[in-house]
Amino acid sequence: MKLLDKYILKKFLSTFVFTVLILVAVICVIDFTEKNDDFIKHDVAVSEILFDYYINLIPFWANMLSPITVFIATVFVTAKLASHTEIVAMLSSGISFRRLLVPYIMGSTIIAAVIFVLIGWVIPKANEKSVAFQVKYVKSPYTYDGRNVHFKIAPKTYVYMESYNNTAKIGYNFALEYIDGTELKKKLSSNHVTWNEEKQKWHVDSYVLRTFNGEQETILKGGALDTTLNLLPKDFESTYKLEQTLTITELNDYINEKIERGADDIEVYLIEKYERFSYPFAIIILTVIGVIVSSRKARGGVGFQVALGFFLAFVFIIFVITSRSLAQVGDIPPQIAAWIPTIVFTGIGFLLYRYVPR
Repeated sequence: MKLLDKYILKKFLSTFVFTVLILVAVICVIDFTEKNDDFIKHDVAVSEILFDYYINLIPFWANMLSPITVFIATVFVTAKLASHTEIVAMLSSGISFRRLLVPYIMGSTIIAAVIFVLIGWVIPKANEKSVAFQVKYVKSPYTYDGRNVHFKIAPKTYVYMESYNNTAKIGYNFALEYIDGTELKKKLSSNHVTWNEEKQKWHVDSYVLRTFNGEQETILKGGALDTTLNLLPKDFESTYKLEQTLTITELNDYINEKIERGADDIEVYLIEKYERFSYPFAIIILTVIGVIVSSRKARGGVGFQVALGFFLAFVFIIFVITSRSLAQVGDIPPQIAAWIPTIVFTGIGFLLYRYVPR
């Protein structure tokens, strides 16, 4: 690494960190103003607000803003260098524009690698505490409102409940069915099923077990039964921001479990998974675009380039939000939706590199 690379890299990384701190601080103030009434209402201790909520939420915000902050940092540093005629001097000394990009790409790669590790394994653990805090003090008490729900708990075994009370942990009009191919072999039904916390099993009262063998049907009635199912009360608990609290490994396992059970609400988890892989690449692409749009010396100073940086960064965020919404309603596959912003801005970067004078 040459002296020039170290010089640019140091400016780039330090500006990025400074930008992250400034924006996160502003968001913390706005968030506190919005939630202060809830804190007062529940008489939340200052230590809880700081250490259970904000300390764990700051990494999430820093990651969420990383495409914006890295782009703004790139534009600000490059525009400053251009305004001081430093880039002109570099290019005049024989350094090509491609070579000038090297320290920026090095810096963005470092940031992208750190971000990938954080969003994959570190931030989800922090999100567990911040989300739990929000559920406890900010969100309204959760009530499971699903009706006529079905779960596939084994390759040939299905559970049905007309409704479920997540407070009492009771399921109503319960049915457990064993289906081989298209034939119903067994069906256990009961008016209600209750979770036994001590035994960690489901307790069934006044059940009826029907066994089918061709056209023959055998009926067995019983008073009480304890059974273990691949179904737990947590499957009926609040899923508020659940995707943000799962590491990549846990997210993959949860998605596979959802698919095995035939669930139809996996889009949000698939989007979260693929966005975690696309974000690091987006950071590198946005860095390159930032250098291209701000490397010319402007007579009016760096104000226009910085404003342009803000504009393009927020356009990227709009692309992220739009593609995520389209994926959630099923218009676009999650795998494609997660990569659309990165692909679009890669094309923009290519066009800018080719046609924008530098």
